[in-house]
Amino acid sequence: MGWYTQGGFNDELGKWHASGHHYKIAYWEVLNESDGSDQHSMTPEYYTRIYDAIVERVRQVSPNMKFMGLALSDPIGGPQYFQYFLDSKHRQPGIPIDMISYHFYTMPDPDETPETMPYTIFAQADKFLTAVRYIESIRKRLSPGTGTYIDELGSMLPDPEAPQLARPIPDSYWNLAGAMWAYTYAHLATMGIEAVGGAELIDYPGQFAATSLLNWDTGQPNARYRVLKLLRDNFCPGDKPVETHLESPSVLAQAFVTSRGERKILLVNKRDRQIEVSVPGSAGGTVDVVDQTTGSSPPATTSLTADGISLNGLTVAVVTLRKQAD
Repeated sequence: MGWYTQGGFNDELGKWHASGHHYKIAYWEVLNESDGSDQHSMTPEYYTRIYDAIVERVRQVSPNMKFMGLALSDPIGGPQYFQYFLDSKHRQPGIPIDMISYHFYTMPDPDETPETMPYTIFAQADKFLTAVRYIESIRKRLSPGTGTYIDELGSMLPDPEAPQLARPIPDSYWNLAGAMWAYTYAHLATMGIEAVGGAELIDYPGQFAATSLLNWDTGQPNARYRVLKLLRDNFCPGDKPVETHLESPSVLAQAFVTSRGERKILLVNKRDRQIEVSVPGSAGGTVDVVDQTTGSSPPATTSLTADGISLNGLTVAVVTLRKQAD
C-alpha cells in the first residue's frame, strides 16, 4: 500500500524503497477468487483470517481506505462463504467490510451452435440472478451496511485458454454477450446492486478471447463494448427502476425514471430472430440500438413515429420517451 500511495515504504530493516507513486485508491479488494484452485481453494474460515490480517495492516498505512472481500469465482456454489464471512462474530473487532464482491461468466457447451447458444446463456444468467437474490438476503440479514460489487460480469466460450481458436468466433456471439450483459444489468439494478463491472477490456487467442470488449487486432470496440457504453451513457446512480410489463417472454423490458427526470426503457431481445414489441407512448421519442447491423459502430439512433418497435435478433435498445408537458 505504501508503494502505491505513499511514494514508497520502509522494509523490515528500515531501508526506504522509493516508488514515486501517490495514487488515490478508493477500495482495496483482498485477494482474488479465493474459492478457486489458483488460490488453493481457501475455506471461508481461512479466508476470513487472511482478510482481517491484511485489512488491519493496510489501514495502518491508509486509514481512509475502504475494503472489499471474497471476490468469489463461483457465487452460485459458495453461499457458505457469505454466511461465514459476513457474520461479525467470525471477524476481528473493528475490521470493516465495505463491500462484498464476486464474479460470473456464462459459457455454452462445446457442441452448441450460434442458434442454440442464446437459450443456454440466458438460462445461466437466470440461475446467477437467483443466486444473487439469495446472497443479498444473507447480506441484508448479517451485514446490511455492506454493499455489493459484481466486479467481473462477462461471457466465455469453451476452452477459453486454448493457444489458438478452435474455430472463428461468430459475429452474433458478441451481440449475444452484450444482450446477456444488458439483461443481467437490468435485474441487478432493480435489486439495488451498487456496481457491476464489464469483463474484460481486452483479451486475445490463448487468453479468454471470447471475453474481450475490444478487437485484439485493431483495438476497436465490439458489440459488447457498445452495449456497455450504451448503458453507461443512459443510466446512472439515482435512476429509479419502474415496474414494467411486456407481453413477449423473449424480450426483457425495464423502465427507469432517470435522475434528470427522463423516462427511458431498456429492451433486450433474448433470441436471434426479429421480434415486434409494442411500447405505448413511445411515438415521438427516440430509440438507440446496438444490434447485428450496427456491429462495432456506435448505436443507431432513430426517431419513433409509432408505438411499435421492431427488434432484430439479440438487440439491445434504449427507448427515450418524449418529454411530458408541464
